[in-house]
Amino acid sequence: MSLQPHPADLPPDYPVAYEREVRLRDGRRVVIRPIVPSDAPDLAAAIRSADAETLHRRFLGGSPRVTPELLTRLTQLDYTRRFALVAADATGGRGVAVARYEHLGEGVAEVAVAVDPAWRRVGLATAMVEILAQAALERNIHTFSASYLADNRPVAALLSLADLTRPREMEQGLAESEVELDRGSVAAAVRAMNTDQHGAAPS
Repeated sequence: MSLQPHPADLPPDYPVAYEREVRLRDGRRVVIRPIVPSDAPDLAAAIRSADAETLHRRFLGGSPRVTPELLTRLTQLDYTRRFALVAADATGGRGVAVARYEHLGEGVAEVAVAVDPAWRRVGLATAMVEILAQAALERNIHTFSASYLADNRPVAALLSLADLTRPREMEQGLAESEVELDRGSVAAAVRAMNTDQHGAAPS
């Protein structure tokens, strides 16, 4: 999966304000930007080549059948009720993560993140969720809901960074949590990211 930092073929409502280059805790840099329809082939290749654990976590136990309809749904968004970000290695352009929210109801959206195993535990998922939270708050969404496998410790750890409702156990090993987005905390995190303090090494 190879991604352009700023695609040439942009939808008319593409929100360029959410493009970021972020330094992670281990010093590596990623480019994060909203997904666009032309990402569909790269996204299809990423899903087909993803390791079993990533697919198990992201799709709650099953690998999806990659169809044109699925790719259209994942890449053609209104950037309001449905918003998604992709992240790529800043040095080579290889896609390493996808994060998205989908509107569920009044002020509530479901959030999901998938990160390449080699890019976990360095702050990437957190950075992407922070950018998604900024976008959500600016679109009158104030609560994120996440459904995940109950044994998915990375997701549970990520959600525990926020002021959550207690995770609710669901059927078939699933758990669900909700977080009320705090405008001040999100704004502070994004400011830190913009000044290259999000996991940055001292200059």
